[in-house]
Amino acid sequence: MPSASRTWTLDSVPDQSGRLAVVTGANSGIGQVTAEVLARRGAHVVLACRSPRRGQEALDRLLARAPGARAELRLLDLGDLASVRAFADGWDHGRLDLLVNNAGVAMVPFARTADGFESQFGINHLGAFALTGLMLPHLLASPDPRVVAVSSEGQRFARFDLDNLNAERRYRTVFAYLQSKRANLYFATELQRRADAAGLGLRSMAVAPGLTRTNVLTGGANGDRGRLHGTLTRLLLRIAFRPTPAGARTSLYAATVPDLPGGSYVVPDGPLQLRGEPVLRDRERAVRDTVTARRLWELSEELTGVPFRLPVRDPRSP
Repeated sequence: MPSASRTWTLDSVPDQSGRLAVVTGANSGIGQVTAEVLARRGAHVVLACRSPRRGQEALDRLLARAPGARAELRLLDLGDLASVRAFADGWDHGRLDLLVNNAGVAMVPFARTADGFESQFGINHLGAFALTGLMLPHLLASPDPRVVAVSSEGQRFARFDLDNLNAERRYRTVFAYLQSKRANLYFATELQRRADAAGLGLRSMAVAPGLTRTNVLTGGANGDRGRLHGTLTRLLLRIAFRPTPAGARTSLYAATVPDLPGGSYVVPDGPLQLRGEPVLRDRERAVRDTVTARRLWELSEELTGVPFRLPVRDPRSP
């Protein structure tokens, strides 16, 4: 298994010419940096964003910073399965080489998605699950498809309860967020196991960005929590969190390092894996918990109505 270089930076991203990538939540934060770096390296990048205005502003910024880059905006709301289906139905590029499931919400007040799911579970996991399943035929049309799920090191502290994923009994903001991030890791590793069993070349990765300054804690639903909450959160971000480009390194490492094996979990190398260069970690309980991952997969197919149809490839075929 390759180990990360301690000098790996955003400038280490190899040439991406010819690759077609989708980055969800690319209008700000880690998603915006991920999309811009991929575009600078030659990829054709689709910014999948919920807000038309913020998405267009992000696209304008990208094109201003990287003249000649190939990038476009497409609308996608992971909190609405109809929007996810519309995105997939409108795909007209044929193959898809890279899907970065980056968009999400963090520690928001209780709310339901358009389909009635608790918002953190519904957006962070079910929306990304449905999008990946619906885009799967396009991914499998690529000679080297890759899917990256942006999880969090906080998932290690999740009390994962399959009977309360959707706030059926009680809602606690932090625990719901941690569960959704654990679900991201379960999904990424189970997708790899299923692709391997089918003899497919798809590689599924999960990443943790570490403590990163983004607007996920201050924007969206969190923007309505009052001036004091916003002031204290922004102060914490400035003091304890690192700049956004540093947080994007694990996503870009997982998305672009050529010899990275499928099923990798990429985290920062530092105290509590919250800061530092990208490294691989395989001593992770969620990575080895195949029973829970399988049960979550089956539940997710049932809730979203999106079955994953993985064709079995003849091992004798080239």
